[in-house]
Amino acid sequence: MSVLPAAPVQPARSDTGNRWLGVVALLTIVAISYVDRVNASVLITDRAFTDHFGITGDRVMQGALTTMFLVGYGIAAFFLTPFYEAVLGVRRGLLVSIAAWATLTLISPYAFGAIMLLTLRFVLGGSEGPLFSLKTMYIRQHFANDEVGKPNAVSSMGVSGGLAVGIPLITWLVYSWDWHSSFIALAFLNAVIGLPLIYFFINRESSRAPQTAGPVSGTSSHHSVRETIRLAFSTPYLAAILLIEVATLAYLWGSSSWLPSYLVQAEHFSIANMGIIASLPFATAVASGFLGGYLIDKLPSRRVPLIFVLGSLGTGISVLLLVSSHATAAIAFWLIASQAFWGLQGSAIPTLVQHNAPKAAVGSTYGFINGVGNLVSAFMPLAMGAVIGAGATTQSGFVSGFALLAGTQLVTLCVALYLLYRGRAVDTPATSLAAGA
Repeated sequence: MSVLPAAPVQPARSDTGNRWLGVVALLTIVAISYVDRVNASVLITDRAFTDHFGITGDRVMQGALTTMFLVGYGIAAFFLTPFYEAVLGVRRGLLVSIAAWATLTLISPYAFGAIMLLTLRFVLGGSEGPLFSLKTMYIRQHFANDEVGKPNAVSSMGVSGGLAVGIPLITWLVYSWDWHSSFIALAFLNAVIGLPLIYFFINRESSRAPQTAGPVSGTSSHHSVRETIRLAFSTPYLAAILLIEVATLAYLWGSSSWLPSYLVQAEHFSIANMGIIASLPFATAVASGFLGGYLIDKLPSRRVPLIFVLGSLGTGISVLLLVSSHATAAIAFWLIASQAFWGLQGSAIPTLVQHNAPKAAVGSTYGFINGVGNLVSAFMPLAMGAVIGAGATTQSGFVSGFALLAGTQLVTLCVALYLLYRGRAVDTPATSLAAGA
């Protein structure tokens, strides 16, 4: 891996001071996308939905609804992001993506069977693949290196915020109306809220890809894509950041996919209580995510991995205590604690990318990390489904499945300690972990 010396980069500032409006718009878009992602997690608790698609009692097929989405997401994040960065830019890329989300979500309930539904989930994941890369590009273009922590944290609040709102919202729609209504409502959110936010609050000129100054011809576009990919792969500590991304996403997808089922089927919560309890930890993660962003801006860049050390230790221990608890209050407490520690880490990964990646390839670097991260972590819901289904009892199956989540945090801890060790070679404050290599 080649190591590039990093220098402070001062991105062009918005003359109108509207850069934070773009961050808030991105926060909302991320939240909507995560309401969309949690849809399948709630639907597999509904017998009418599982009967309709013939997956009742099939834990592997139920987990595959999330896995297929994530496989499509990861492939698109890896392969589409360089094209978006070199040709479309942030604004046009988001408009194309959100229009596709709305269309695919609207037609999903009319799939003829489980295979067609899985195919639509794959394509829907592909349409969402470039989202976080585009978000990372926008922040790099509008904020200096020493202030990216807070906008990363605010925009990333959409992850926990979307899950906190999404679980009770989808639960209410499914159990008050029927399972079709959740798809229709999500298509409406994407089309009526998502598209106008991007159209009005992401500026045309400032969202243009940094290496593209005007209309791009076919030949120069292809050259720009190749050059963007080359720059992305020259990012220092790319493999280490990728491992943390895999572990972080594996925890997210595993926990969000199986938490509603765990509460209803293993702990025998009512549907109403499940919607409330399942949303509380993600609501807490909104606050802890902002705290993480605040701390990142206060830490020297080489000390940013401390956030992962604290977050992974707290998350892993909380998950193990969660599955050993049975009282409602204890379950709620450890759920909240686990997600609070996990949320603390949310803005640290894009911050590491923004500090280390070449400016012209920030989106593609994050696209590679996020894409491969999602491809690998996509199999966590499937693996957990297999482990849960193989348990001697429902309770023991879920205990074994959630133990896999604690394992992801052990990976994060080990990689974070490695990055801190490398950072010790830095004699003076630097803008990048790479400066000490």
